[in-house]
Amino acid sequence: MNIERRFFNSEVRAGESRVTGYGSVFESKSEDLGGFVEIIARGAFDDRLEDDVRALFNHDSSLILGRTKSGTLDLSIDDNGLRYEIDFPDTTYANDLQVSIKRGDIDQSSFSFLVEEDDFTEVDGTIVRTINKVSRLFDVSPVTYPAYPDATVGLRSLEQYIQRRDQNRNTQAKAKRMLEANLRSRQLTLAEISRVL
Repeated sequence: MNIERRFFNSEVRAGESRVTGYGSVFESKSEDLGGFVEIIARGAFDDRLEDDVRALFNHDSSLILGRTKSGTLDLSIDDNGLRYEIDFPDTTYANDLQVSIKRGDIDQSSFSFLVEEDDFTEVDGTIVRTINKVSRLFDVSPVTYPAYPDATVGLRSLEQYIQRRDQNRNTQAKAKRMLEANLRSRQLTLAEISRVL
């Protein structure tokens, strides 16, 4: 199982005891993730709101902030993306985090997930991975530093895409050469026939 993580510069806001933010933003290109950029498609999280998801600080399972199962983490999907709202616990680390969010020191979010369905395309020389469906959502996290991906799955998929793309290009180039050779042969045959007539 290769869990991937992504971050977003998203509004993370702290109220009295609640924090809201976006774990994921739809249709927005990521930074370069090691040879490709990524987009989370609308509908990628359909059927994932029933997962037992945790809210963690920096993806650290010892710093739990909320959980859907206990009702202290609410997830929803809107036009912007995967929105979360956390009822913060009255713990030292949660209170410290709330102060850091209010000051603007922490303003990014991340989420951990498994991919069920993705595809690759190439746009203006840039390879774009589109996550069409997430098979499991593990956590959403306000983060100090963006959690760059454990991109094993993404890179394996990327390698497969590049191989298919290169094979298609080679096949197309070979077919083009064969058509050009066939056309030249026919032109020569026509030239021969024209001389005879």
